[in-house]
Amino acid sequence: MDSFRFIDLFSGIGGFHQAMENLGGKCVFASEIDAHCIKTYYNNYKINADFDIRTVAAESIPTHDVLCAGFPCQAFSKAGFQKGMSDTRGTLFFEIERILKYHKTKYIILENVRNLISHDKGNTWNTIHSHLKALGYRLTPIPIIISPHQFGIPQLRERVVILGVYDPNNNDKSLEIKFDKLLSKEDNSIYSVLDDCKVDDKYYISAKEEFVLTAWDEFYKGINETVIGFPIWAEFFKDKDSEEDFPAWKKEFIKKNKALYLSNKAFIDEWLEKYHNLESFTPTQRKMEWQAGDKITTLWEGVIQFRPSGIRVKTPSTFPALVAMVQIPIIGRYKRRLTIKEVARLQSFSDTFIPDTDDHQAYKQFGNAVNVVVIEQVAKKLFNIDCQHH
Repeated sequence: MDSFRFIDLFSGIGGFHQAMENLGGKCVFASEIDAHCIKTYYNNYKINADFDIRTVAAESIPTHDVLCAGFPCQAFSKAGFQKGMSDTRGTLFFEIERILKYHKTKYIILENVRNLISHDKGNTWNTIHSHLKALGYRLTPIPIIISPHQFGIPQLRERVVILGVYDPNNNDKSLEIKFDKLLSKEDNSIYSVLDDCKVDDKYYISAKEEFVLTAWDEFYKGINETVIGFPIWAEFFKDKDSEEDFPAWKKEFIKKNKALYLSNKAFIDEWLEKYHNLESFTPTQRKMEWQAGDKITTLWEGVIQFRPSGIRVKTPSTFPALVAMVQIPIIGRYKRRLTIKEVARLQSFSDTFIPDTDDHQAYKQFGNAVNVVVIEQVAKKLFNIDCQHH
C-alpha cells in the first residue's frame, strides 16, 4: 500500500502513528484520554487526540483504511487484577467493534499484553475472535506473539498483535502470517541503543546506591557459586528459627540461603562484618536476585534494577520489558540509569521525537507505548499478504 489513511485509537504517544507514517500512512483521527499523552501527541504530530472514544459517534470518524488500537491492557495484564471483559477498560474492545461495524475498515492492527490469550482460560481471546469474525474479518487462528528483541532491539517485551482483513466472503479462511529468521535474545546487545555522548548527571546512581551495589558485587565474587537459582536474602543467613509460618516456597528459599551461608561461612562472616551487617541497607537492599547465570563475572557488567523484591542483576543482552517504568534499568558498566532518549530507542521511536518535559511522565509514556518496529513489521506482512490474495 503506497498511501493510506489510518486512525489511532487509545493512541498514547503514537507508537502506531510512527509505524504507519513510516509505511506511507496519514493519520485522520486519534483518540486518547490521558492529558499528558494528548499534549505529547500534539507536540509531535499536530493532531488533537483529545477524544474519549466512548463519546465519539462512529459516523463522525473520517473514512480510513487501517484501524490501529493498543487498547488498554490493565484489564488483562498479569500485573492487574485480570478482570478482563468485566472491567470497564476491558470492554473498550467493544468500542473498536462499534467503529468497525460502521466503517467496515479494510485492515485492523490491535496490540495487547501477552496474557490476553490465556486470560479467563482463553475466553477473552475467543470473545474478541468471534466478534471480529462476525463482522466479516479474516484473522490469524491465534494472535501473533512477538517481541522487539526478535528484530534486533535489545528489549524483551512479548506482546500480542491481532491482525485482520475485512473479507466477509472468505472470512472462514485463516490469515497465514509467518515470520522467518527471528533473532533470539542472545543475539542482542544493550550497548547498541546507548548514547555515546556525556549524559546528564541526574541519570547517574547515587553514592549510596553505588555503595550497596559494590557490596553485592564483592559478595558475588567472593562466594564459590557462580550460578544462583534463588534470591539471596541476607537476613536469613544466620537465622536459627525458620519454623515460622512461611509458605512452602519461602521456606525452600530460606533453606537454600542457609546452605549458601554454611558453604561460604568464613567469607560471608567477613563480608557482613565489613558492611556492618548491612545495617545501613534498606530491607530490599539486603536482597539480591542474580539472574545472569555465569554469563558475566561482575555485577557491573550487568543490567541492574532496584526492585521491591531486591536488587536484580541480568545479562547485558536485553533489557527487561519497559512497563510503566518505575524501576528504570541501570547499566552497570556506566553506573547510570537509562536516559529518556535511550528508552525511546528501545521502543524504536526516532531521535527527533519530542518527549514529555516531565521525566516521570516521559518514562511512563514510553513504557506504555507500542514498539514502532514491531508494529511496522507485522503491518508490512498484513498489507503484503492481502496484495497476494488479489
